[in-house]
Amino acid sequence: MTTTPAAPPLTADARRVVTAATLGFTLMFAVWVMFAIVGLPIRKQLGLTDAQFTLLTAIPVLTGSLLRLPAGIWADRYGGKTVFLINTVVTALFALALAWADGYTTLLALALGVGLAGVSFAVGNAWIAQWVPVSRQGLALGTFGAGNAGASITKLLAPLMITLVPAGLLIPGGWHFVPFVFGVALLVCAALTARLTPADRAQPSGRTLGDWLRPLARAQVWRFGLYYVIFFGAYVAYSLYLPKYYVDHYGIPLAQAGLLTALFIFPASLLRPLGGYLSDRFGPRAVTVAAFAVMLAGLLPLLRDLSVTPFMLLTTIVGIGMGVGKASTYTLVAQWNPGQMGVVGGLVGLLGGLGGFILPLAFAALKPSLGGQTAFVVLFALTALTTVIFVANMVRLKVLGRQPNFA
Repeated sequence: MTTTPAAPPLTADARRVVTAATLGFTLMFAVWVMFAIVGLPIRKQLGLTDAQFTLLTAIPVLTGSLLRLPAGIWADRYGGKTVFLINTVVTALFALALAWADGYTTLLALALGVGLAGVSFAVGNAWIAQWVPVSRQGLALGTFGAGNAGASITKLLAPLMITLVPAGLLIPGGWHFVPFVFGVALLVCAALTARLTPADRAQPSGRTLGDWLRPLARAQVWRFGLYYVIFFGAYVAYSLYLPKYYVDHYGIPLAQAGLLTALFIFPASLLRPLGGYLSDRFGPRAVTVAAFAVMLAGLLPLLRDLSVTPFMLLTTIVGIGMGVGKASTYTLVAQWNPGQMGVVGGLVGLLGGLGGFILPLAFAALKPSLGGQTAFVVLFALTALTTVIFVANMVRLKVLGRQPNFA
């Protein structure tokens, strides 16, 4: 393992950017996955089939994934703060509209808009990269990425909010109260971010769209996207899948299912700063290999049906690997693509997010053939294959003596 030289401390402005981006992303991520909880009472209210329920929970992930690449480019070109604020306000408006929505078609349409919350990841990465030197970006981006823990806000608080305010009052009640609260919170967050963070640095550039997109022609960038499907896409898929699995498979009440899912979410999110620190300290390649190994160790016993306690413990282990691997992957992206975090990070985030959209649909489609443990069989196979691809390319790069070019 190699170590990198110590870097100077972050400026006060850089620290404010990292803090604001992390807090904003945490709230946006809570909004992005809220259908995993509010979708369950909606399923009961509208009598949705499993396919309809899965589509409703996955639709926001699709929007938040497909738009990450253009949003990352816009953040690079026009400034991370500007695009982050626009993203937050527009998402808030869709969340508020959802609070008064009824009917499956309307819910699907508004779910597309709420999915804009997922775009904040690409924008925030680009914003932080504009203020933090590459040698410090592992920890900074890992800290920002810990905003994935926003999913636990939804899993812990949304069941309480659903029962807190009954329907029929001046403000929307029942499940409608959740997007109402989130919409208001996003507007407050946008106001604070506008007031407390530094203005975007002017970065005039003569680069054409083709110049911005040129890095996407490299196979390495797409491999980074594959790794992120495993560490992030599967994390999103399990965040959406596990509440329903606990309710349907173990007969656990919704509130308790949300709590048990949060036990998976916490390490999968809060260990991102640790993964970033370890990547800065020892190099992201070794950290990524370790993250794959931890995931495989946790997934292997899940290939058979288990009682709830060992199941919960093993999903926590899987979450540990995901949390560290998400950070190490983005440290690789930052080290190999200095100055291009918006476009390259946007594509990697897009591919990872698409994994979060496709995997739940694949779980539902393959369940009749593979049985109740389908979600774990599929992810184990994908993780094993991706580990082989990563190690093979790591060995190839070491033989060639290739190292990232820090800027």
